[in-house]
Amino acid sequence: MKSRIYYFSLFLFIIFLGICSRKTTFVPLWIGDFLYAVMIYFLVRIFLPFKNAFSIALLSLLICYSIEFLQLYQNEWMIELRKTLFGRYVLGQGFLWEDILAYTFGIITVFVFEKITFNYFSQKSA
Repeated sequence: MKSRIYYFSLFLFIIFLGICSRKTTFVPLWIGDFLYAVMIYFLVRIFLPFKNAFSIALLSLLICYSIEFLQLYQNEWMIELRKTLFGRYVLGQGFLWEDILAYTFGIITVFVFEKITFNYFSQKSA
């Protein structure tokens, strides 16, 4: 339970950072996509806190890529859904290869960060 609370706190913090990144003009747009991938990683971690980090990273990438490729689907109801706040933030507006790169970089970064911090705290408690 403690790890779920930890991951949920990180999840909320990343959402906050992501919203802030979209409200400022000096932060590049790809940072928001990077943070979106990190948020998805922590969301998956909330539901699967004891799975290994590599499995979480792969599942998170699959989710991010699926959402990005779903943006190629342009049916009328999907376009209307994307006009809502939920649709805009969760489903995005249009497919970009740059987003795929940002998602990949975000997942790799959070994966490496988690591995390093896990190893550090494991050695410290041993």
